[in-house]
Amino acid sequence: EKGYETGEHAPGLKLGGCGAYKAAHHIIKTHAKVWHSYNNTWRREQRGMVGISLTSGWGEPVDPHSQTDRDAAERYIQFHLGWFANPIYRGDYPEVMKNYVGKKSAQQGLGTSRLPTFSVQEKTYIKGTSDFLGIGHFTTRYVLQKNFPFLQVSSYHTDHDLAELVDPNWPAPGPKWLYSVPWGFRRLLNFIKTQYGNPLIYVTENGMSETVQCHQLCDEWRIQYLKGYINEILKALNDGVNVKGYTAWSLLDKFEWNKGFSERFGLYHIDFKNKNKPRYPKASVDYYKKIISANGFPNPREVMS
Repeated sequence: EKGYETGEHAPGLKLGGCGAYKAAHHIIKTHAKVWHSYNNTWRREQRGMVGISLTSGWGEPVDPHSQTDRDAAERYIQFHLGWFANPIYRGDYPEVMKNYVGKKSAQQGLGTSRLPTFSVQEKTYIKGTSDFLGIGHFTTRYVLQKNFPFLQVSSYHTDHDLAELVDPNWPAPGPKWLYSVPWGFRRLLNFIKTQYGNPLIYVTENGMSETVQCHQLCDEWRIQYLKGYINEILKALNDGVNVKGYTAWSLLDKFEWNKGFSERFGLYHIDFKNKNKPRYPKASVDYYKKIISANGFPNPREVMS
C-alpha cells in the first residue's frame, strides 16, 4: 500500500485504489512459483523449507458484544493477514475482501473489481505453497465500523469500512503507531491456528523502537515489551499453537524505511555519527541473553498465567 498506492515508501508510486492489490497479486503468484521451483528441483536433495513472512497487527472489536464491531475486527485481520495468507492456505482471497472491494468498485462504475482474480489453475497452484508461516507482529488496534462516504477514487485504506482506535493507557514509548499490547499476539496466533489449519509458525519480527536516543542505554520499556510478548507466545503454545521459533526485531539500530536512522529498534545502540559506527549494548541485551540461555524465562515467577 505504501509503495504502490500512497507512494510513501519506495518505489513511490501513487496508483490509486488498484496499485496495492496489483502488487500483492504479483507477490502471491511469484511466491508460489518460487515454492514450486524449490519443491520440484531442490527439496529432495536439500530437505529445506520455503515459507512466507507476513506482518499483521491484531484487530479487537471495540464492543465484543456488537456483531457490527466483531465483523469490522474480522475485516481488519482479513484485509491485513488474510490478504496474503488466505490464497496460500485456502486458495483464494478472503470472501470479505472480494465482497467489499467488488462492491466499492461497482459503486465507482468500474466494470470489474479493483481486486484482481485468480484463475482456477492459479488457485490450485498457489494453495499449499508454504512449509511454514513467518509472522511479524508489533501491535494491536481496537476496531469499529466506519462507513466512508462514497468516493470516486476509493483506496485500500477506505475499502474495509472501519476505524482504528487505541487505548491511551497502552504503553507507547516509541513511535505513534507502536503500542505495547501483548495480549493481542496470543489472539492473533490462535486466529492463525483456527483459520489456516495450525501451520508451523516462526515469529520473524517482534520488537519495540524508540524515537528519542537513549544515551543511558536503559531501555526498560523494551524489556517489558519483550517479556510481555514472549509470555503471550508461551500461552499460545499452551493453547496448542504450533510456534517453533522466535526472532526479536532487531539486533542493531538500522535504516528504518522512510524514518531513516531516527527510529531505533535495536538491542544494540549504534552511534551513526561516528565514522566507525560503534555498537553499545542496551539493557535489553542482557535480559534477552538470559532468555536465550534459559530457552524461556530464567525466573518462573516472571511468567504471568
